[in-house]
Amino acid sequence: MNSKTVVYESSCVLGLTTLMGAGVAIGSERAASRHATATERGTAALRSPVTWALLGLIVQRPSYGYELVQRFERTYGEALELSSASQIYTALDALERRALIERFALDAVEAAGRQPKPHYRVTAEGMCGYREWLVSQVHDERRRSRLFALQLALLAPQEALAVLDRYEQACLAEASGTPAAGAAGEGSAGVLSRLVLEDERLAIEARLAWIQYVRVQLQALLPSQRNPMQ
Repeated sequence: MNSKTVVYESSCVLGLTTLMGAGVAIGSERAASRHATATERGTAALRSPVTWALLGLIVQRPSYGYELVQRFERTYGEALELSSASQIYTALDALERRALIERFALDAVEAAGRQPKPHYRVTAEGMCGYREWLVSQVHDERRRSRLFALQLALLAPQEALAVLDRYEQACLAEASGTPAAGAAGEGSAGVLSRLVLEDERLAIEARLAWIQYVRVQLQALLPSQRNPMQ
């Protein structure tokens, strides 16, 4: 491998890894994330998105196991699917062991004529942990975006452009399947739908703009096409 080849390949990697701020040290973010409060330490081992999604439902209102299965499927749909109903009960156990939720008994009027079921409600620590987890999502989203840019940069520019074209088509397909936010209904359910739809719309628009920028940068890395007769 001659020196020109080394310089060219280095420029391919270095040129693209700057696109999304990849020069920022990922290790420093990891170190900062390990600086946790007492509540964060209590929730640090909770990796499953199902567990956090379930906690959100309990934050919304207290509930019991089977009802939570139904609410989970109704609320999250295809965005977060359960492999089986047992995931809910496993998540409830994890949340309860960490004191993020607690069991409580229905009063005599509510429980009259019913077989008692364990009901769950969020604790103060659980509410705090849920808020912190929501805020932490920005770091995960940035990490995923940077990781994609770094992995794309490993390809030669021509190959990266081919992948980028397919990635753009996938984004456009997602956009075409996303209804307008105004199509959502009224009430709290309508507000929830509008929040989701607008988030999807803005995210796809931003991604498409980034794709155009990356395309220009990659094309600049291609070897200049010279006429062999010159």
